[in-house]
Amino acid sequence: MVFLFYTAVGLLAATLGSLVGLGGGVIIVPALVYLGPLFAGKEISVATAVGTSLAVLIFTAMSSTLTFLKQKRVDFKSGWLYFITCGPGAMLGSYLTQFVNAKSFQLSFGIFMLFMASLLVLRDYIKPLDISWRIQRTFTDSQGKTHSYGYGIVSALIIGLAVGIISGLFGIGGGSLFVPAMVLIFRYPPHIATATSMFVIFLSSIMGSITHLTLGEVDFWMVLGLAPSALVGGWLGAKIASKLSTKKLMWVLRITFFLVALKMIWEGVTAA
Repeated sequence: MVFLFYTAVGLLAATLGSLVGLGGGVIIVPALVYLGPLFAGKEISVATAVGTSLAVLIFTAMSSTLTFLKQKRVDFKSGWLYFITCGPGAMLGSYLTQFVNAKSFQLSFGIFMLFMASLLVLRDYIKPLDISWRIQRTFTDSQGKTHSYGYGIVSALIIGLAVGIISGLFGIGGGSLFVPAMVLIFRYPPHIATATSMFVIFLSSIMGSITHLTLGEVDFWMVLGLAPSALVGGWLGAKIASKLSTKKLMWVLRITFFLVALKMIWEGVTAA
């Protein structure tokens, strides 16, 4: 039962996370905290859930990045720029996790998920900002289509730092903020934003996991249970992303996030 639980959580989180560029931690963390006592037979602390989730994201992001790489969708030049601040930010966020108690975390994570779900809804209706950024990029994908977009170095570094801190603190990878920011602010094509986001998540998850590991907040047995299916899910999500429309799936994801967010906010408020 425990093995099936970890396999199901890892596969679902990685597939959905890779499909829309979220990373999957938004599914792993609540699943471990809420369903752990039922299916794993033990209470799983918030810090352990976050640390373990971030460690598993290494495998998810690596698998999907390799798949996106074959599809020539990863913009490494801008990806490394985001990582300059995202990596250290992930380590800082991971360090701060030890100072957050469970109830405060539930409230904070719930508010974050509510904000994220709102972003997922709004990104279909908000047009990218018409800003003439100093750095202009053209990127040719595997189909030979050339895309144009741009960004500012300072803006990119600030976004990378903010995403890194949130990633390490909540164990969510950061794609939920990266993708909307890249699409709406810098005008990245969605599939380029998703692929590049997963590349940055792969690098920053390694750094954040190192911090959680030194704090004793990574459960190796859970990582071993989640990682194999996460590898498959990362590959599967990237494959599906290249062939199918994700519109219906995105609505399922939005509704799920809203429900989980409301539950976590309610428990955080009532326990305060």
